[in-house]
Amino acid sequence: MDPRPAGILLTGGSSRRLGMDKATLMLDGETLAARAARLLSAVCVRVVEVGPGVSALPAVRESPPGSGPLRALVAGAQALATAAPIESVVLLACDLPNVASVLDALVAIAGDRVVVPVDEYGRRQSVCERYGPDALARAAALAATG
Repeated sequence: MDPRPAGILLTGGSSRRLGMDKATLMLDGETLAARAARLLSAVCVRVVEVGPGVSALPAVRESPPGSGPLRALVAGAQALATAAPIESVVLLACDLPNVASVLDALVAIAGDRVVVPVDEYGRRQSVCERYGPDALARAAALAATG
């Protein structure tokens, strides 16, 4: 089995404050969704988009659509596991465009803990995380309870 984690790209946020779909915003000639898909694909063994299908990745939706990152994490992990078993996943929201070095660090971490990067302002980036198998099982149990 490939030791690299699988990847889950989140593109389904409603972008209410922005007023337009942030996944389709352009940066350096590519959409934020395409950029994030490229970065995740470079470090992960397999990657799936959870959202409306705005990247070139295979796309799935959480149920119900728009129900948040926990259900999106579970939907993405389930979709990835149908192709082959997964040990861990890296979750990434499409609106974090400058995360290449963070992704490299997340991929290098082994173990079952949840790893959440902290930005230069001390804010936890909860949509840029690594989940091991126990954490994925716990997320699925939490999502199932509503």
